[in-house]
Amino acid sequence: MGARVRTGIVAVGLVGALSALTACSGGGGDGDKTTAKTSATATPSAAASASSSGASAVAGASGKLQGSWITTSGGKIVALVITGKKAGLFVTGRKTWCQGAAGEESGMQMIHLSCPDGNKDRVTGMVDSVNGKGMTVTWSGGTGKETYTKAEGGKLPSALPTKAKR
Repeated sequence: MGARVRTGIVAVGLVGALSALTACSGGGGDGDKTTAKTSATATPSAAASASSSGASAVAGASGKLQGSWITTSGGKIVALVITGKKAGLFVTGRKTWCQGAAGEESGMQMIHLSCPDGNKDRVTGMVDSVNGKGMTVTWSGGTGKETYTKAEGGKLPSALPTKAKR
């Protein structure tokens, strides 16, 4: 089996696993420490409980952000899944995934993540553009700008994007 096929199989599995993880909306147990608590009518300046990802005053993510997004970076697959206000990110080759919040903040669509392994590559991301097929996010830290392709129905996109040039 070729490396590209194996990579594709791993990516499909990651998207499915992350979708299941971010879809869980349990009663706020130990695994639900990163959800920012805001109401649907909250304003960006409304007080919200701070989460371990640093997200505060994050209103719900727009419908365009919802779903599973895939990119490649440094030869690794990066899967970003956004469900409601929750976000999860997995990078192949890392033993842990990052989780946090996604939504509107001060008029911008933002993603705030916390990684249990201490990785800071993708802690805060500002969505530069998003449509039904792709999304560009500029991350604080060393990652910079990444372009993601939307994965529909648990299937890989026909072409995986690579890291955008700065």
